[in-house]
Amino acid sequence: MVLLESAAGGASSILLLVGYIIFFVVLMYFIAIRPQKKQQKQLNETLASMEVGDSVLTTSGFYGVVLDITDDVVIVEFGNNKNCRIPMQKTAIVQVEKPEK
Repeated sequence: MVLLESAAGGASSILLLVGYIIFFVVLMYFIAIRPQKKQQKQLNETLASMEVGDSVLTTSGFYGVVLDITDDVVIVEFGNNKNCRIPMQKTAIVQVEKPEK
């Protein structure tokens, strides 16, 4: 009789532990993973709407102006020197600012 009660108590503690683990996994999803996916989706939409003439900020911290766009490469002009044109991956751009009209 005592053995049956202790076995039932062990099973409920295991279920409680599994419940805590599931709770923390769901909590981490809503705290860490979901906002990161939302931010990545927003960045992808921004890069897709990028046009020639937009000002961009690169992962290196440089500001430039978009001169040409292909599938995955963007040619960016940096600074006042009009000969400083560098082809970059689209993934190297972290922020796009539309010119004021």
